[in-house]
Amino acid sequence: MPDATRRLPASAFAYRDGELCVEGVALARIVEAVGTPFYCYSAGRLRERARALKAALGPLGVDIHFAMKANGNQAVLALFAAEGIGADIVSGGELARTLAAGIPPGHVVFSGVGKTAGEIDAALAAGIHQINVESFEELHLVETRAAARGVVADVALRINPDVDAETHAKITTGKKDNKFGIDVDRLARLDNELKALAHVRVVGLAIHIGSQIMSAGPFLAAYRTLLAAADTLKARGVPLTRLDLGGGFGIPYENELEFSFADLAGAIRETVAGKGYALAVEPGRSLVADAGVLVSRVAFVKDAGHMQFAVLDAAMNDLVRPAMYEAHHDIVPVRAPAAGAVPVEYDVVGPICESSDTFARRLKLAPLAAGDLVVLATAGAYGATMSSTYNGRALIPEVMVDGDRFAVVRRRVEIAEQIGWDSVPDFIAAPKAPDAAA
Repeated sequence: MPDATRRLPASAFAYRDGELCVEGVALARIVEAVGTPFYCYSAGRLRERARALKAALGPLGVDIHFAMKANGNQAVLALFAAEGIGADIVSGGELARTLAAGIPPGHVVFSGVGKTAGEIDAALAAGIHQINVESFEELHLVETRAAARGVVADVALRINPDVDAETHAKITTGKKDNKFGIDVDRLARLDNELKALAHVRVVGLAIHIGSQIMSAGPFLAAYRTLLAAADTLKARGVPLTRLDLGGGFGIPYENELEFSFADLAGAIRETVAGKGYALAVEPGRSLVADAGVLVSRVAFVKDAGHMQFAVLDAAMNDLVRPAMYEAHHDIVPVRAPAAGAVPVEYDVVGPICESSDTFARRLKLAPLAAGDLVVLATAGAYGATMSSTYNGRALIPEVMVDGDRFAVVRRRVEIAEQIGWDSVPDFIAAPKAPDAAA
């Protein structure tokens, strides 16, 4: 039976007296307080990852903006703010969450392909560091909104380098056929575009080629393209001073080799460092993924004759990555298996009425029974932030552990509260009361 704990960083997760603990807190203790399922994050591991990236990139003068789409919990954002890390946002909602968590607006970059006029207005009002513009059409919208406020907006143009990120097709963003960024070949238009702009200052170029990238090769190719484009524009008189290198740095979920921050630093040093540009990166999952787990209880073990199903109380609405991306998450028992336990092969599934609600197939685990607790590892990124109420299910809590303390950092949102979000208009007839004589 493989060691499923291999994806749980030893600095944050360990068995003590046969119980899986997060830092100094037994998960079973948290279960008693909040029930299941829930997400649990290690504050110590979050700091450890943030400081490791800062140590690797700090000597190169690279600023770090956390891609908060990976995990937008206020406690996570506040922790990173205390570590001096900014935010990369992709919506007005993320802007509001970022500012509420205490990240200074001057450390916020606004990316995304479909910004609305209202979102741009909010970003300009907040005074964020820069808007990463993804099309000439958006460039003119920023001009219009900045003119209305009587300000000049600092923008970086996100280019599309047509680089293969060597990742899942649904999370590649730097190929010519992807919706993101401006084709490098179309930057020649910029001279004419700038003549019509009085309230936009193009200060840099930006790039982001995808997510869950596990080697430095794609970054080397992308950064070379970015530098060449920037140098060409500078030679034509565009006063560029910044290069936003994006993110996409991967994390091992199964059998991948760990992506090295030292290798990332090497790619930056080899390409864009020391070329006269202020540099920034936008890490997301690489800072938060392995700091979080999804804790669930076995509802049933179903014997189907030819196979066994372990049915959890967590589902695809809580963690959609396996259904959406065929993603792997190691599954680990909260109570350490007994010595010599003979493994059983399970399909580990959730209760939602779709066959895609499956977390693992043909997974060998120590024998499970109803009521047993398990964790799905490496769930700190794109977990809670992508959750839903599908099948009329609650939004589950999030818990943060720091040393021997823990706190609920997002409460459970039960069905009664969700029903209160809805309303029935007057033109929908109310059901008639039953006839008492009937």
